[in-house]
Amino acid sequence: EVQLVESGGGLVQAGGSLRLSCAVSGFTFDDYAIGWFRQAPGKEREEVSSISSSDGSTCYVDSVKGRFTISSDNAENTVYLQMNSLKPEDTAVYYCAAKNRVRGTCEHLIPFLIQFGSWGQGTQVTVSS
Repeated sequence: EVQLVESGGGLVQAGGSLRLSCAVSGFTFDDYAIGWFRQAPGKEREEVSSISSSDGSTCYVDSVKGRFTISSDNAENTVYLQMNSLKPEDTAVYYCAAKNRVRGTCEHLIPFLIQFGSWGQGTQVTVSS
């Protein structure tokens, strides 16, 4: 059974940084897609970033481009989201989702993550002004 555990969230001031981790077990990193999503109170879930191993593509929502970086460490079965220059509007619960044995661009695979991916329980990120 695939299990995902997010960590690294916390309370930071605007302009600060956090690195979120998503540890995946029961999962082989072959032709995988992993994404970070977030949901703030009163808002719909938003796709933040994703990575596809089949073509190496990465995706970012416009609001985080240049500030967030997604990366993976296959040896540690972990995906990271480095978040710099954090803004109060980044405040949300951040979730990771993973699906292997998929091929395509990150854009193409986001719906597959949503529909068929395994999800973690989330980690809270709070950015104060």
